[in-house]
Amino acid sequence: MQKPGKIVVASQHYPPDQSTTAAIMSAIANHLARDIPVLVLSGSAGAASGKPDRLGQPGVIEIKNRIPGKAALIRRAIAEILFAVRVFLALLRRLQRGDVAITVTAPFMLPYAVVAAARLKRARSALIMHDLYPDVLVMAGLLKPASVLTKAIRAVNALMFRGLDAVITIGRDTEQLLLGYRGVTPDKIRFIPNWATLAPAVRPIEPDNPYRRPHAARFMVGLSGNLGFTHDPVIVFEAARLLRNDADIHFLLSGWGIGYERLKEMQAEAGIPNVSLVDRVADENLEAFLSAADIWLIPYRRNVAGISIPSRFYNLLAVGRPVLIVSEPGAEAALTVTEHDVGWVVAPGDAGELARTIRLAALAEDPLRAERAAAIARRYNFDDAMAGYSALAQKLLHEG
Repeated sequence: MQKPGKIVVASQHYPPDQSTTAAIMSAIANHLARDIPVLVLSGSAGAASGKPDRLGQPGVIEIKNRIPGKAALIRRAIAEILFAVRVFLALLRRLQRGDVAITVTAPFMLPYAVVAAARLKRARSALIMHDLYPDVLVMAGLLKPASVLTKAIRAVNALMFRGLDAVITIGRDTEQLLLGYRGVTPDKIRFIPNWATLAPAVRPIEPDNPYRRPHAARFMVGLSGNLGFTHDPVIVFEAARLLRNDADIHFLLSGWGIGYERLKEMQAEAGIPNVSLVDRVADENLEAFLSAADIWLIPYRRNVAGISIPSRFYNLLAVGRPVLIVSEPGAEAALTVTEHDVGWVVAPGDAGELARTIRLAALAEDPLRAERAAAIARRYNFDDAMAGYSALAQKLLHEG
């Protein structure tokens, strides 16, 4: 019987990069390296450490990568294709029969490269579904649903999904979309949700919280994290505009990405007094920041179900705060909110309904909702997630 091989993790983002994807992939690689040799192919500058000489620590090889701003769509697409090609060539050099290659869905060309290399080297492959392309691009208005490019991506997806040995979903709403591809069967799909990085416990509302102290409003509405193509910053700003005369409600908005830049532009033009913008909060200050608001927003565009999952969601619950989701009711975060009564769900595109729901939340403060939120966050924990990844890795290694 052939000796089990190694795990090769391919990710554009890896520490010292500070993105959520980098943190997730690093956690997976480090955990798996306790029992299995792990090699990481990283697109982040400063990540390289070379090959591991013992178990317990993944080796990291840096793949040349350049990431233009998200607004430079053509240059960014070219750079991502070049990165995928470099990863493909690196995998051809380093993958061996019996190995397992694990990757993520961004950049969207990367999974194709990983699956192709794995098939050529008679290795196995697994994909962590953070986003589903081309659906994300269609939802963002960057592609037409029936365009030639959209159809081409779906056709390539069909080949990729047939070639994969496992597809890891982080939301229950993704499975039905995946099963629409021929060759994807339920036994190929493994549901392993992400986890809260903060310890679940209700944090009290402290008037002297450094992020809350400058504002006199009784009720703080927070927004935090990456605002990409799948998010709708306009609905948040329009809701704040509708509530601008309510002295009890203030919006505390922080983040990064193209959506956050749009928020800054709108606020620079309108100067609404009930909106405060905060630059991206460092990890060491995240707990204090998330504890500052009474409720947190996650604003999605239409048709998000199954396409994109908010990893930030679990930390919002972990600090014991209700969450207001702008999305269809069948999306993963919306399902969790309604199943456990830890917030509200508002249909995308309706700023008036969002403003009315925020006003309702301000009048309906419920300590038991905060307790439920923290309790639910305990279900989405690191140990359970890592047990899922370990079990899947061992299964794939011993089947190779």
